[in-house]
Amino acid sequence: MRMAKGVEWALHTLLNLDMIGGGPVGSGQLAEAHGLPAPYLIKQLQQLSRAGLLTSVPGPRGGFRLARPLGEITLLDVVEAIEGDTRLFHCEEIRCCGKIGELSPPPEDPCPVKMAMRRAEQALHQALAAQTLADIRAELDQTPAIGRVIRSAFN
Repeated sequence: MRMAKGVEWALHTLLNLDMIGGGPVGSGQLAEAHGLPAPYLIKQLQQLSRAGLLTSVPGPRGGFRLARPLGEITLLDVVEAIEGDTRLFHCEEIRCCGKIGELSPPPEDPCPVKMAMRRAEQALHQALAAQTLADIRAELDQTPAIGRVIRSAFN
């Protein structure tokens, strides 16, 4: 399984905004801080705004700011904002196709492969929902130099 790089960009952007006081910060400045292509990051920022994780502030001193505290934002919130909430695995019921499907009686129970993949996906969702960005921020705070670097990148 692979998540789009936009998930990483979104996570760092939200953490950076918190570390510099919450915003607002312009999209260009947010992109420049990590050397990201601004047009692509803007797409991520818009998705985070639609998901209620960021607020867009219009005007010359506008930009984006956190819509809620990091303790109220889970990794799952960010992943779903960027990736959507579609299933990772889609069962095509191939057990009913080809020679095996022709030779087998029609299934009466759900596909065991599908059920196993659903359990794994649920475990991933639970793990992502159990971690907030405040948890990550607490880890970052154990290296005080990171906060200084991030704040200086936005000055």
